[in-house]
Amino acid sequence: MQSAKPFKIPESVLVVIHTPDLQVLLIERADHPGYWQSVTGSKDAPDEPLAETARREVEEETGISGGTLTDWNLVNVYDIYPHWRHRYAPGVTRNTEHVFGLLLPGPTVPRLAPREHLAWQWLPWHEAADRCFSPSNAEAVLQLPRFVAVEAAP
Repeated sequence: MQSAKPFKIPESVLVVIHTPDLQVLLIERADHPGYWQSVTGSKDAPDEPLAETARREVEEETGISGGTLTDWNLVNVYDIYPHWRHRYAPGVTRNTEHVFGLLLPGPTVPRLAPREHLAWQWLPWHEAADRCFSPSNAEAVLQLPRFVAVEAAP
C-alpha cells in the first residue's frame, strides 16, 4: 500500500534563469496549459537551505546544472491559489517565496520534467515578464536588469 504524499512546505523558491543579455527561460505548466513561469518549488524539508532548494528544483524541472546562482534577497508572501491549496496542510493558505537568479552563459535547451511542464521558451526579459501568469514571477523578471547590473559591476 502506498502512503499518502506529504503536504508541501509553504516556503518556496522562484528561480529566474537568464543570460547576460537578459534572455529569460520560461516553462509552461503541465497541470495548467497556458500558465508560463520561471522555475518554482518548495523545500523538501524545513531545514533544507534555500540555495539547495533552488538548485534542486532547477535540475528537476529543466535538467540544468551549473550556472551562477544568486540570492536576490527578495521575499514574496502571497495567498496560495485555491486550486493548489489541497497540496498543503489543512489551514495553510499563504506561501513565502524566496527569489533567486541563475545566470547561464547563453540560452540552453532544457530537459523538461514531462509531468510538470509541457514546453519552454527563451524570451527577452520584458516579454517574459508579460508572459508570466504569476504577479510575483512577473515582478521578479522585471527586476532582472537591476540584478544583472549588480552582478556585472567590478
